[in-house]
Amino acid sequence: MYVGTVMWTELTTVAPNTTLVAAQEILEQKKINHLLIVDDRNELLGIVSDRDLKKSWASSATTLSKNELIYLLDQVTVADIMTKKTLTITAATTIERAALLMNQHRINALPVIEDEELVGIITSRDVMRVLLEAVGIETDSSRLTILVKDRIGVISDISQSLRAEGINIRSLFTWPEKTHPGVYYLVVRVPAGDGDKAAACLEKEGFKVLTAYTRDLEPYQPAG
Repeated sequence: MYVGTVMWTELTTVAPNTTLVAAQEILEQKKINHLLIVDDRNELLGIVSDRDLKKSWASSATTLSKNELIYLLDQVTVADIMTKKTLTITAATTIERAALLMNQHRINALPVIEDEELVGIITSRDVMRVLLEAVGIETDSSRLTILVKDRIGVISDISQSLRAEGINIRSLFTWPEKTHPGVYYLVVRVPAGDGDKAAACLEKEGFKVLTAYTRDLEPYQPAG
């Protein structure tokens, strides 16, 4: 899946001379966590998060009264605190690449740029929503975990075994088992009513199925 299919295109943008007080009001009214700062050509200048605003409020809230604090912050603009060297992506960036960039740079949003123009934004919440949909956790399903070796045909073997029993695979994904190089967790979701049948089917074919957490994985290691 690509960023362009899930990004937000109804953007809330502000000019660089917007005050911090006004910016905070916009965030609260729109119920969003990021403001995009653009020039009159809709070119991105920077980004400000609700966290940035909170830091500014906290750093100013020393011995000032509430009215004095509001007056002070009404003199400061988003241009003064925005992140200027903003990491951006294009609509053709994959969701997994966007997730990797957010994780590497410890950020929660990525503006989307096409032909130097701001066209969208994607947040960590959007990425999480796509992940949950991809693994099928929001559907009525049963989860089976199998430890498999990294070999050609292992997914085909599992899918054919389930197909022979008339069991549909709702979703499937893998990740490496860190303590055993070359071994992967293969997580399969099937319709909720087929969970026990699927586990029995796969065990009959020689696969060892986990249906719950276990600390000792040795009994579930793939043969060979």
